[in-house]
Amino acid sequence: MKVLFAASEAVPFIKTGGLADVIGSLPKALASQGADVRVILPKYGQIPSSYTDRMEAIAVFDLYMGWRKLYCGIYKLEHEGIIYYFVDNEYYFARHGCYGYGDDAERFAFYCRAVLDSLQHIGFMPDILHCHDWQAGMIPVLYRAHFSYQPAYAHIRTVITIHNLKYQGVFGQDEFRDYFTLGDEHFHGHALELHGGASFLKGGLLYSDAITTVSPTYAEEIQTPYYGEYMDGLLRSQSHRLQGILNGLDYDDFDPMNDPHIEFHYRDSLAKKQLNKLKLQERVGLPARKDVPLIALVTRLVDQKGLSLIDRVIGELLELDAQWIIVGTGEPRFEQLFRWAAGAFPDKVSANILFDESLARQVYAASDLFLMPSLFEPCGIGQLIAMRYRSVPIVRETGGLKDTVTPYNEETGEGTGFTFANYNAHDMLFTIERAVRLYREPGVWTNLMSNVKKKDFSWKKSAQQYKALYESLAPVSV
Repeated sequence: MKVLFAASEAVPFIKTGGLADVIGSLPKALASQGADVRVILPKYGQIPSSYTDRMEAIAVFDLYMGWRKLYCGIYKLEHEGIIYYFVDNEYYFARHGCYGYGDDAERFAFYCRAVLDSLQHIGFMPDILHCHDWQAGMIPVLYRAHFSYQPAYAHIRTVITIHNLKYQGVFGQDEFRDYFTLGDEHFHGHALELHGGASFLKGGLLYSDAITTVSPTYAEEIQTPYYGEYMDGLLRSQSHRLQGILNGLDYDDFDPMNDPHIEFHYRDSLAKKQLNKLKLQERVGLPARKDVPLIALVTRLVDQKGLSLIDRVIGELLELDAQWIIVGTGEPRFEQLFRWAAGAFPDKVSANILFDESLARQVYAASDLFLMPSLFEPCGIGQLIAMRYRSVPIVRETGGLKDTVTPYNEETGEGTGFTFANYNAHDMLFTIERAVRLYREPGVWTNLMSNVKKKDFSWKKSAQQYKALYESLAPVSV
């Protein structure tokens, strides 16, 4: 089975969010199960030279996009056993970061076309073309319109994965007509049209052979108006080919037994975890106390992450006998909220308004509780890392958080964390108060640690599900 992932970012080359973690880890899990999986990305100017210096130029060709005749180069690099291809055009990609430019429609139109054109030049013709998020969303449309009738391409099947439905790649219809050479039949309400414009993502949803998203609960949620981002009707109509497959975690990368960022390595030793806690308290200026639960937030400081709930009850939260550590950047109002809390309560709050991977790992290793009160969360990786590092999650029951964290039951001793259902500040406050209270009951924490360590959130099971999906679409390898 030959599979080509088309995505706009991947660890370790470039990252803006969880998509990059998936593209950097899922191919390795699939390869371990016998699939030939490769990845094709834009060759951004911000990719570190330690990788670009090792890339090999393997193809150069003219790409036609509407009236434009454009240079396209393909570079190749093998990293950790996976072959990566990089689409080169400095006009489009030699910039800072990945997104947010006025010509993003044109940039990713070029990328989508380049993915399909490149297949005849790179010596790899996949059975499955697996597209991720809106930036690759027009690949299934272009395939159906311009490539599916060519004998070399005819066997290919396409899959699109929604990592976050909020981002839909909506641009003007004139741009789509220009870049993609599509007729009027593609621009009505049952095709690409959306909000008076046209959508990369909608194209992928309608023209692909299968749709997946990153957790079973999110697959159900996005078929409702509350979570559906005005695409719930479309997704309900396509529910027969929509499947939620939970994201996994790269257990080799996130391993407290070998993590170079933490000082005291451990697996299930709470004593060694406490040593990491004392070390972090010393580093960030919090009182060194084992008896007080350390509650962590490692997150983008944006409304989606439920920070409005924290804002609403910040006074009550700071009255708890607990310490807080925050790592992240985002909206100024939330950055200011945590800076204020740290200034007003320096013995209780450490606000680190920055992105620091090393500090984040130390926080996972040191914290007792990990808070994710998200408004919505397609899958979430923070709660998976937290459990891997034996930090007990406190989450709202939405998306992948609901699928991965089982609420603790004091009567039976079952459960892996603390949860609340409604997007309500006082429901969150009650749940945090309960977690802080139960932290001081050793028997409860022993149960929680025992339950958490039995969970396996590696990619193994999810990779098996993806492989089964691929085989159902393209049962005969070419």
